[in-house]
Amino acid sequence: MLNRLFGAFSHDIGIDLGTANTLVYVRGKGIVINEPSVVAINQRTKQVVAIGQEAQIMVGKTPSHIVATRPLVDGVVSDFEVTEQMLKYFIDRVHRERFSLMPRPRVLIGIPYGVTEVERRAAEEAAINAGARQAFLIEEPVAAAIGARLPIQEATGSMIVDIGGGTTEVAVLSLGGIVASRSIRIAGDEMNEDIVDYARDNFNLLLGERTAEKIKHDIGSAFPMKEKLERPMRGRDLVTGLPREVIINDEQVRQALSKSITAIVEAVKVTIEETPPELVADIMERGIILAGGGALLRDLDHLISQATQTKVFIADDPLTCVARGTGVVLEDLETLESVLLGSALKR
Repeated sequence: MLNRLFGAFSHDIGIDLGTANTLVYVRGKGIVINEPSVVAINQRTKQVVAIGQEAQIMVGKTPSHIVATRPLVDGVVSDFEVTEQMLKYFIDRVHRERFSLMPRPRVLIGIPYGVTEVERRAAEEAAINAGARQAFLIEEPVAAAIGARLPIQEATGSMIVDIGGGTTEVAVLSLGGIVASRSIRIAGDEMNEDIVDYARDNFNLLLGERTAEKIKHDIGSAFPMKEKLERPMRGRDLVTGLPREVIINDEQVRQALSKSITAIVEAVKVTIEETPPELVADIMERGIILAGGGALLRDLDHLISQATQTKVFIADDPLTCVARGTGVVLEDLETLESVLLGSALKR
Protein backbone atom coordinates (compact mmCIF):
# COMPACT_ATOMS: atom_id res chain seq x y z
CA MET A 1 0.00 0.00 0.00
CA LEU A 2 2.76 2.45 1.01
CA ASN A 3 4.82 1.41 -2.02
CA ARG A 4 1.89 2.26 -4.29
CA LEU A 5 1.44 5.63 -2.57
CA PHE A 6 5.13 6.57 -2.83
CA GLY A 7 5.16 5.17 -6.38
CA ALA A 8 2.58 7.76 -7.44
CA PHE A 9 5.19 10.45 -6.74
CA SER A 10 8.07 8.55 -8.37
CA HIS A 11 9.49 8.38 -11.89
CA ASP A 12 9.91 5.00 -13.61
CA ILE A 13 13.56 4.79 -14.61
CA GLY A 14 15.70 2.65 -16.92
CA ILE A 15 19.37 2.19 -16.07
CA ASP A 16 22.21 1.11 -18.33
CA LEU A 17 24.47 -0.08 -15.53
CA GLY A 18 27.73 -0.15 -17.47
CA THR A 19 31.28 -0.97 -16.43
CA ALA A 20 32.51 2.44 -17.62
CA ASN A 21 29.38 4.64 -17.57
CA THR A 22 25.91 4.57 -16.04
CA LEU A 23 23.06 6.13 -18.04
CA VAL A 24 19.66 6.81 -16.51
CA TYR A 25 16.49 7.13 -18.59
CA VAL A 26 13.42 8.70 -16.97
CA ARG A 27 10.05 7.73 -18.40
CA GLY A 28 8.58 10.68 -20.30
CA LYS A 29 11.81 12.70 -20.11
CA GLY A 30 14.57 10.71 -21.82
CA ILE A 31 18.17 10.27 -20.67
CA VAL A 32 18.84 12.65 -17.77
CA ILE A 33 22.08 11.21 -16.32
CA ASN A 34 25.22 10.01 -18.12
CA GLU A 35 28.07 9.65 -15.65
CA PRO A 36 31.08 7.37 -15.07
CA SER A 37 30.42 4.26 -12.94
CA VAL A 38 32.98 5.34 -10.35
CA VAL A 39 32.59 5.76 -6.59
CA ALA A 40 35.19 7.36 -4.28
CA ILE A 41 35.19 6.00 -0.71
CA ASN A 42 36.97 7.17 2.43
CA GLN A 43 38.47 3.96 3.81
CA ARG A 44 38.76 5.41 7.34
CA THR A 45 35.11 6.40 7.74
CA LYS A 46 33.67 4.03 5.09
CA GLN A 47 31.68 6.98 3.72
CA VAL A 48 31.13 7.79 0.05
CA VAL A 49 33.11 10.91 -0.89
CA ALA A 50 31.97 11.30 -4.52
CA ILE A 51 30.03 9.46 -7.23
CA GLY A 52 30.12 9.72 -11.02
CA GLN A 53 31.97 12.57 -12.71
CA GLU A 54 33.39 13.93 -9.43
CA ALA A 55 34.79 10.51 -8.53
CA GLN A 56 36.18 9.96 -12.05
CA ILE A 57 38.36 13.08 -11.72
CA MET A 58 39.88 11.52 -8.58
CA VAL A 59 41.00 8.24 -10.24
CA GLY A 60 44.75 7.82 -9.78
CA LYS A 61 44.99 11.09 -7.84
CA THR A 62 43.70 10.22 -4.36
CA PRO A 63 45.56 9.96 -1.03
CA SER A 64 45.92 6.43 0.39
CA HIS A 65 42.77 6.59 2.57
CA ILE A 66 40.47 7.56 -0.34
CA VAL A 67 39.87 4.90 -2.99
CA ALA A 68 38.15 5.68 -6.30
CA THR A 69 36.71 2.37 -7.47
CA ARG A 70 34.44 0.90 -10.13
CA PRO A 71 31.81 -1.27 -8.44
CA LEU A 72 31.09 -3.14 -11.69
CA VAL A 73 33.56 -5.44 -13.41
CA ASP A 74 32.79 -6.82 -16.89
CA GLY A 75 29.27 -5.41 -16.64
CA VAL A 76 28.31 -7.27 -13.46
CA VAL A 77 28.16 -6.21 -9.80
CA SER A 78 31.49 -6.93 -8.08
CA ASP A 79 30.98 -4.72 -5.02
CA PHE A 80 27.38 -5.02 -3.89
CA GLU A 81 27.32 -2.28 -1.23
CA VAL A 82 29.05 0.33 -3.39
CA THR A 83 26.73 -0.46 -6.35
CA GLU A 84 23.76 -0.01 -4.02
CA GLN A 85 25.09 3.40 -2.88
CA MET A 86 25.62 4.47 -6.50
CA LEU A 87 22.09 3.42 -7.54
CA LYS A 88 20.59 5.20 -4.53
CA TYR A 89 22.48 8.37 -5.47
CA PHE A 90 21.16 8.27 -9.05
CA ILE A 91 17.56 7.48 -7.96
CA ASP A 92 17.59 10.34 -5.42
CA ARG A 93 19.10 12.71 -8.00
CA VAL A 94 16.35 11.93 -10.53
CA HIS A 95 13.69 12.76 -7.92
CA ARG A 96 15.39 15.85 -6.48
CA GLU A 97 13.45 18.30 -8.65
CA ARG A 98 10.07 16.73 -7.90
CA PHE A 99 8.59 16.48 -4.43
CA SER A 100 9.02 12.91 -3.29
CA LEU A 101 9.64 12.17 0.37
CA MET A 102 10.60 8.56 -0.31
CA PRO A 103 11.01 7.83 -4.03
CA ARG A 104 9.92 4.27 -4.85
CA PRO A 105 10.27 4.01 -8.63
CA ARG A 106 10.00 0.97 -10.86
CA VAL A 107 13.54 0.36 -12.15
CA LEU A 108 14.59 -1.48 -15.31
CA ILE A 109 18.28 -2.47 -15.44
CA GLY A 110 20.25 -3.68 -18.45
CA ILE A 111 22.61 -6.57 -17.64
CA PRO A 112 25.02 -8.56 -19.86
CA TYR A 113 23.71 -11.62 -21.68
CA GLY A 114 24.55 -14.95 -20.07
CA VAL A 115 25.26 -13.70 -16.54
CA THR A 116 24.83 -16.21 -13.72
CA GLU A 117 21.83 -16.46 -11.41
CA VAL A 118 23.94 -15.00 -8.59
CA GLU A 119 24.94 -11.98 -10.72
CA ARG A 120 21.32 -11.40 -11.73
CA ARG A 121 20.20 -11.57 -8.12
CA ALA A 122 22.93 -9.08 -7.12
CA ALA A 123 21.71 -6.51 -9.66
CA GLU A 124 18.07 -6.93 -8.59
CA GLU A 125 18.80 -6.76 -4.87
CA ALA A 126 21.02 -3.70 -5.31
CA ALA A 127 18.13 -1.88 -7.06
CA ILE A 128 15.55 -2.92 -4.41
CA ASN A 129 17.87 -1.92 -1.54
CA ALA A 130 18.59 1.40 -3.29
CA GLY A 131 14.87 2.29 -3.14
CA ALA A 132 13.13 0.65 -6.12
CA ARG A 133 9.64 -0.73 -5.43
CA GLN A 134 10.04 -3.13 -8.39
CA ALA A 135 13.19 -4.15 -10.25
CA PHE A 136 13.11 -5.59 -13.77
CA LEU A 137 16.06 -6.92 -15.76
CA ILE A 138 16.67 -6.88 -19.51
CA GLU A 139 19.58 -8.36 -21.43
CA GLU A 140 21.78 -5.59 -22.84
CA PRO A 141 21.89 -6.86 -26.45
CA VAL A 142 18.05 -6.92 -26.46
CA ALA A 143 17.89 -3.40 -24.98
CA ALA A 144 20.54 -2.17 -27.44
CA ALA A 145 18.61 -3.63 -30.39
CA ILE A 146 15.38 -1.97 -29.19
CA GLY A 147 17.27 1.32 -28.68
CA ALA A 148 18.67 1.05 -32.21
CA ARG A 149 15.08 0.62 -33.46
CA LEU A 150 15.61 -2.89 -34.83
CA PRO A 151 12.38 -4.86 -35.45
CA ILE A 152 13.22 -7.62 -32.97
CA GLN A 153 9.56 -8.63 -32.48
CA GLU A 154 9.19 -9.57 -36.14
CA ALA A 155 10.03 -12.92 -37.76
CA THR A 156 13.20 -11.52 -39.35
CA GLY A 157 16.81 -11.69 -38.19
CA SER A 158 18.45 -8.64 -36.63
CA MET A 159 22.08 -8.65 -35.54
CA ILE A 160 23.55 -6.32 -32.91
CA VAL A 161 27.14 -6.02 -31.67
CA ASP A 162 27.23 -4.08 -28.39
CA ILE A 163 30.83 -3.14 -27.45
CA GLY A 164 30.78 -1.64 -23.98
CA GLY A 165 33.41 -1.00 -21.34
CA GLY A 166 33.67 -4.50 -19.85
CA THR A 167 31.92 -6.82 -22.31
CA THR A 168 31.24 -7.22 -26.02
CA GLU A 169 27.90 -8.85 -26.71
CA VAL A 170 26.96 -10.19 -30.11
CA ALA A 171 23.39 -11.35 -30.66
CA VAL A 172 21.04 -12.38 -33.44
CA LEU A 173 17.44 -11.67 -32.50
CA SER A 174 14.11 -12.75 -33.94
CA LEU A 175 10.54 -12.84 -32.59
CA GLY A 176 11.54 -10.98 -29.43
CA GLY A 177 14.27 -13.41 -28.35
CA ILE A 178 17.96 -14.20 -28.82
CA VAL A 179 18.58 -16.97 -31.36
CA ALA A 180 22.40 -17.02 -31.35
CA SER A 181 24.84 -15.05 -29.24
CA ARG A 182 28.34 -14.60 -27.88
CA SER A 183 29.37 -12.59 -24.82
CA ILE A 184 33.09 -12.01 -24.33
CA ARG A 185 34.77 -10.02 -21.56
CA ILE A 186 36.88 -8.06 -24.01
CA ALA A 187 35.82 -4.49 -24.77
CA GLY A 188 36.85 -0.87 -24.14
CA ASP A 189 38.66 -1.50 -20.83
CA GLU A 190 40.66 -4.36 -22.34
CA MET A 191 41.72 -2.07 -25.22
CA ASN A 192 42.98 0.49 -22.69
CA GLU A 193 44.97 -2.27 -20.98
CA ASP A 194 46.43 -3.26 -24.37
CA ILE A 195 47.80 0.27 -24.81
CA VAL A 196 49.23 0.29 -21.25
CA ASP A 197 50.94 -3.07 -21.93
CA TYR A 198 52.29 -1.89 -25.29
CA ALA A 199 53.79 1.27 -23.76
CA ARG A 200 55.42 -0.78 -20.97
CA ASP A 201 56.80 -3.50 -23.28
CA ASN A 202 58.02 -1.25 -26.10
CA PHE A 203 58.94 2.05 -24.41
CA ASN A 204 59.51 1.09 -20.73
CA LEU A 205 56.82 3.67 -20.00
CA LEU A 206 54.14 3.28 -17.34
CA LEU A 207 50.84 4.88 -18.39
CA GLY A 208 47.73 5.67 -16.39
CA GLU A 209 44.41 4.14 -17.49
CA ARG A 210 42.88 7.51 -18.40
CA THR A 211 45.93 8.44 -20.51
CA ALA A 212 45.61 5.14 -22.41
CA GLU A 213 41.90 5.78 -23.00
CA LYS A 214 42.65 9.27 -24.33
CA ILE A 215 45.20 7.84 -26.79
CA LYS A 216 42.62 5.26 -27.96
CA HIS A 217 40.04 7.99 -28.57
CA ASP A 218 42.46 10.36 -30.29
CA ILE A 219 44.36 8.09 -32.68
CA GLY A 220 43.03 4.53 -32.22
CA SER A 221 41.74 2.69 -35.29
CA ALA A 222 40.95 -0.83 -36.48
CA PHE A 223 42.03 -0.33 -40.10
CA PRO A 224 45.06 1.42 -41.73
CA MET A 225 44.22 5.07 -42.34
CA LYS A 226 45.11 7.36 -45.24
CA GLU A 227 46.64 10.07 -43.09
CA LYS A 228 49.09 9.27 -40.34
CA LEU A 229 48.06 10.40 -36.84
CA GLU A 230 50.35 10.82 -33.86
CA ARG A 231 50.28 12.33 -30.40
CA PRO A 232 52.49 12.58 -27.30
CA MET A 233 52.23 9.83 -24.68
CA ARG A 234 53.28 10.84 -21.18
CA GLY A 235 54.02 8.57 -18.25
CA ARG A 236 56.71 7.40 -15.85
CA ASP A 237 59.95 5.92 -17.16
CA LEU A 238 60.28 2.44 -15.62
CA VAL A 239 64.10 2.63 -15.76
CA THR A 240 64.77 6.09 -14.29
CA GLY A 241 61.47 6.55 -12.43
CA LEU A 242 61.21 10.04 -13.94
CA PRO A 243 58.47 11.56 -16.17
CA ARG A 244 58.98 10.95 -19.90
CA GLU A 245 57.16 11.78 -23.12
CA VAL A 246 57.11 9.58 -26.22
CA ILE A 247 55.44 10.27 -29.58
CA ILE A 248 53.15 7.40 -30.60
CA ASN A 249 51.38 7.00 -33.97
CA ASP A 250 48.16 5.35 -35.13
CA GLU A 251 49.98 2.31 -36.55
CA GLN A 252 51.53 1.53 -33.16
CA VAL A 253 48.17 1.97 -31.38
CA ARG A 254 46.52 -0.29 -33.98
CA GLN A 255 49.20 -2.91 -33.28
CA ALA A 256 48.49 -2.59 -29.54
CA LEU A 257 44.72 -3.00 -30.06
CA SER A 258 44.94 -5.84 -32.59
CA LYS A 259 44.53 -8.67 -30.04
CA SER A 260 41.26 -7.32 -28.61
CA ILE A 261 39.88 -6.29 -32.00
CA THR A 262 40.63 -9.75 -33.45
CA ALA A 263 38.73 -11.36 -30.53
CA ILE A 264 35.69 -9.13 -31.17
CA VAL A 265 35.69 -9.90 -34.92
CA GLU A 266 36.01 -13.62 -34.15
CA ALA A 267 33.00 -13.45 -31.79
CA VAL A 268 30.94 -11.88 -34.60
CA LYS A 269 31.99 -14.57 -37.09
CA VAL A 270 31.27 -17.45 -34.66
CA THR A 271 27.79 -16.03 -33.90
CA ILE A 272 26.99 -15.85 -37.63
CA GLU A 273 28.18 -19.47 -38.04
CA GLU A 274 25.70 -20.55 -35.33
CA THR A 275 22.77 -18.63 -36.85
CA PRO A 276 20.09 -20.50 -38.86
CA PRO A 277 20.46 -19.94 -42.65
CA GLU A 278 17.11 -18.12 -43.01
CA LEU A 279 18.18 -15.52 -40.45
CA VAL A 280 21.64 -15.19 -42.03
CA ALA A 281 19.87 -14.21 -45.27
CA ASP A 282 17.99 -11.48 -43.34
CA ILE A 283 21.23 -10.22 -41.78
CA MET A 284 22.92 -10.02 -45.19
CA GLU A 285 20.01 -7.93 -46.42
CA ARG A 286 19.67 -5.67 -43.35
CA GLY A 287 23.29 -5.57 -42.16
CA ILE A 288 24.95 -5.76 -38.73
CA ILE A 289 24.44 -2.89 -36.26
CA LEU A 290 27.23 -1.73 -33.94
CA ALA A 291 26.33 -0.15 -30.59
CA GLY A 292 28.18 0.85 -27.41
CA GLY A 293 31.19 3.11 -26.98
CA GLY A 294 33.50 0.65 -28.78
CA ALA A 295 31.50 1.17 -31.99
CA LEU A 296 33.12 4.63 -32.21
CA LEU A 297 36.61 3.17 -32.76
CA ARG A 298 37.68 4.38 -36.21
CA ASP A 299 36.98 1.94 -39.07
CA LEU A 300 35.88 -0.92 -36.83
CA ASP A 301 32.73 -1.16 -38.96
CA HIS A 302 34.86 -1.53 -42.13
CA LEU A 303 36.99 -4.27 -40.56
CA ILE A 304 33.93 -6.29 -39.41
CA SER A 305 32.30 -5.78 -42.81
CA GLN A 306 35.40 -7.09 -44.58
CA ALA A 307 35.69 -10.10 -42.23
CA THR A 308 32.01 -11.10 -42.51
CA GLN A 309 31.28 -10.01 -46.10
CA THR A 310 28.21 -8.23 -44.71
CA LYS A 311 27.11 -4.60 -44.50
CA VAL A 312 27.86 -3.03 -41.12
CA PHE A 313 26.27 0.14 -39.74
CA ILE A 314 26.91 2.16 -36.60
CA ALA A 315 23.73 2.88 -34.62
CA ASP A 316 22.63 6.48 -34.12
CA ASP A 317 24.27 7.66 -30.88
CA PRO A 318 25.68 4.18 -30.08
CA LEU A 319 26.65 5.16 -26.52
CA THR A 320 23.01 5.53 -25.46
CA CYS A 321 21.43 2.53 -27.26
CA VAL A 322 20.94 0.37 -24.15
CA ALA A 323 19.55 3.26 -22.08
CA ARG A 324 17.17 4.26 -24.90
CA GLY A 325 16.11 0.62 -25.21
CA THR A 326 15.20 0.46 -21.51
CA GLY A 327 13.22 3.67 -22.07
CA VAL A 328 11.23 2.22 -24.97
CA VAL A 329 10.34 -0.81 -22.81
CA LEU A 330 9.35 1.39 -19.85
CA GLU A 331 7.08 3.51 -22.04
CA ASP A 332 5.18 0.37 -23.13
CA LEU A 333 5.86 -2.15 -20.36
CA GLU A 334 2.68 -4.18 -20.87
CA THR A 335 3.31 -4.82 -24.59
CA LEU A 336 7.05 -5.46 -24.28
CA GLU A 337 6.95 -7.47 -21.04
CA SER A 338 8.03 -10.61 -22.95
CA VAL A 339 11.56 -9.20 -23.53
CA LEU A 340 12.22 -8.92 -19.77
CA LEU A 341 14.04 -11.56 -17.74
CA GLY A 342 12.14 -13.31 -14.96
CA SER A 343 12.99 -12.22 -11.42
CA ALA A 344 15.83 -14.13 -9.76
CA LEU A 345 14.51 -13.12 -6.32
CA LYS A 346 11.31 -15.17 -6.52
CA ARG A 347 13.07 -18.48 -7.02
